[in-house]
Amino acid sequence: MAPESEAKRNRSQRLAIYNHKGGVGKTTLTVNIAAALGFLGKKVLLVDTDPQCNLTSYLIEASVVDDLLDNSSGPSGKTIWSALRPISEGTGTLQAIEPIELSIGNVFLLPGDILLSEFERDLNQFWSECFEGRIKGFRGITALSLLVNSVASKHNIDYVFYDLGPNIGPLNRAVLLDCDFFIVPAACDLFSIRALKTLGRTLSMWIRNWKTISELAPADIYLLPGRPRFLGYIPQRFRVYRGQVTQGQSSYLSRIEKSINSEIVTVLRRVDTALASSSMTENRIGQIKDFGSLAAESQTQGVPIENVNAGTADQRAEASKAFRDIARRIISRTTKK
Repeated sequence: MAPESEAKRNRSQRLAIYNHKGGVGKTTLTVNIAAALGFLGKKVLLVDTDPQCNLTSYLIEASVVDDLLDNSSGPSGKTIWSALRPISEGTGTLQAIEPIELSIGNVFLLPGDILLSEFERDLNQFWSECFEGRIKGFRGITALSLLVNSVASKHNIDYVFYDLGPNIGPLNRAVLLDCDFFIVPAACDLFSIRALKTLGRTLSMWIRNWKTISELAPADIYLLPGRPRFLGYIPQRFRVYRGQVTQGQSSYLSRIEKSINSEIVTVLRRVDTALASSSMTENRIGQIKDFGSLAAESQTQGVPIENVNAGTADQRAEASKAFRDIARRIISRTTKK
């Protein structure tokens, strides 16, 4: 693995489907969008940075997950914690690990670990040391980025998707500041709308703080880009009856659009006009209706919704089209000149 001074950021686009409110289906979205991108010929790396390991548990058999977690602190560890542990404990440099190639075509996984909570505690200290201009702090904050960089380069990855926990903690801060783009999932309920205000303010604060930190950085050190751009939002889990969104939830779709514009787009554009499009027509990148039991079966069976052994062929085809439409928009918006 190249030392920080020699590392060059890989060409892959790094994204997170992020909302600090729980229960908005971000992990299910991540898996299904990754599968759609893989179907379209893009190589995707999934990075499970949630200490709850929901993404890893979704895609890997329980016995394999148990083995990964039981051995992650040993010399043959294969989780993200295994790679970051020497940085966290101050005993060495990043440990190289290999991603798991999934049965989903073109999709790879860096498995998560409950011990990432240990690394998250260290990140607060690393952050403070960055404000002091100390190299140790920068090495800690950028360690995950360098790990992803190495794996993405080796496997010629096109898109990296981080799966984050539902919080605004230091680990999510480091991840978001490493992202080129982020997408906001939103459920059709009042809590999702209220969460958008905190999300916009928090992101703008992180971006401003990192700009200050970057100016204090020693010369020739690897830095996070610190400019996550808002790619769009995805309303989901709304119900459709006879081709129309049910009356109670249709009003939430309108309110979500307005809140996205006022609490995310407007707030980020005050920091930097390039962080969000000024066109409201580009805010919605897609929408996913409530597919009922198919989403739960997808998690149980460990496959994308279009491949579950449940529901009807028409339901699976509808889900497949919805996710592939989103994937195509992601490709279009992330390759604009």
